[in-house]
Amino acid sequence: MKILLILALLWPAVAGAMVWFLPAAKEPVTRGRMVVGALILEMAAVILACFGNGTDFVLLQMTPTLAVHLHLDTIGCIFSVLMTAMWLLGGVFALDYLKGSEHEHSYQAFYLCVLTAMVGQCYAGSMITLYIFYELMTMLSVPMVVHERTPEAVAAGVKYLIYSIFGAMMGLLGIFFYNNMLGTVTFVPGGAAAEASPALLVITFLVILGFGTKAGMFPLHGWLPTAHPVAPAPASAVLSGVITKAGVLAIIRVIYFLVGAKVIAGTWVQFTFMTLTLITVFMGSMLAYREPLLKKRLAFSTVSQVSYVLFGLSCLYPESFTGGILHVVAHSVIKDCLFLCAGAMIHETGKTYVADLRGIGKRMPVTTWCWTIASMGLIGIPPTSGFVSKWELATGSLAGAPAGFSIAGPIILIISALLTAAYLLPVTIYGFFPGGDFDYEANPVCEGGWHMTVPMMILAALVVLTGIFSSAISSAVAGICASVL
Repeated sequence: MKILLILALLWPAVAGAMVWFLPAAKEPVTRGRMVVGALILEMAAVILACFGNGTDFVLLQMTPTLAVHLHLDTIGCIFSVLMTAMWLLGGVFALDYLKGSEHEHSYQAFYLCVLTAMVGQCYAGSMITLYIFYELMTMLSVPMVVHERTPEAVAAGVKYLIYSIFGAMMGLLGIFFYNNMLGTVTFVPGGAAAEASPALLVITFLVILGFGTKAGMFPLHGWLPTAHPVAPAPASAVLSGVITKAGVLAIIRVIYFLVGAKVIAGTWVQFTFMTLTLITVFMGSMLAYREPLLKKRLAFSTVSQVSYVLFGLSCLYPESFTGGILHVVAHSVIKDCLFLCAGAMIHETGKTYVADLRGIGKRMPVTTWCWTIASMGLIGIPPTSGFVSKWELATGSLAGAPAGFSIAGPIILIISALLTAAYLLPVTIYGFFPGGDFDYEANPVCEGGWHMTVPMMILAALVVLTGIFSSAISSAVAGICASVL
């Protein structure tokens, strides 16, 4: 199983190097086949690796005290399978979306390499290993943000890099102090701390705030609405649906596998963390409602929705924790679908503002239906996955959140859901019902190619299927809860 784990970890980077260096990969059709083939093999390797749950070993001993330590557990399996699946669908979509792009070659190479960094974080057995792959993910994903090489794209890439490095530095600070205070930075269910000293609480809050940067948590959320509009749609999809979850995974590891939820429960760290998540949920939804630019609206939506997950984690209660993990899955699938739909609309029509998409349902019916199903999921309409995850979050916070938050949490989640409907459904309503003055002859049908359409349709189906069959994920998460809470 160790060999399979190493293969699942390193194969995307090897494939990325092949795409970059092999002469055959310079031909677009061959390159596309190489990328999709590599991602399919990676998907298979990651799924097979899950059968080795519990595998633990040192991949690389850099110094006597510094090692790349890999450990596969249930939470790592959930995140790795989810991330790889979203990466595969985004990679297929990019074949048509980036066709003819000047920098497609470099995009595909870096796209594959970033996946190695993502999987590395899922398989990390210690804080040091997670930090190494976390920083690697940031550095390798910058070229995806600056793909267009415009001044706006470069500025967005710089902002993304600065925010990400600052957040990671808080994680590095945590490594130094945790190693001194706890005597270890190895992840163990339930954490290693025995008591909540003032210094430990301060460091833990700074680490949560730092990793919360990648997750888009207030006040360090500013990179998201800047990076998303300038990045290609498939890059925006994985930035929003996948890379933000790297911050979530890091916070899970710190709270539940390094420090310990029991140590944080009832302290100012928990209360402040919960407050920041609820501020982010409401603020992100309100900013999305007010934003006229389509992709930027979705970026603000991500700011809000990822903090649903963080709110569930901050409750330190089994049902809320389950809701948070379910929303990781739900949001990844839904937001990837929405960004790909937005990308297809922009690619085929050239229209980037919501107000200009009147009649889009007549021009791109398949794309608009996929958008509609994903929107229903993000709002939380049954039987979608978004309904199940938000139900668990609301009921869990009512039962287990501290006084005040048990009321404020569900109220803010409901208000955010209403705002979500207000900023997503107009695309559907005015898309299918543009009014009697709409000129159909001047706006012919213009669906994207099948490389763009099929991933959207698969994601739209998954929005519903992951809701109907959410019990499988809930059962897996129940085992995690039993070990960490």
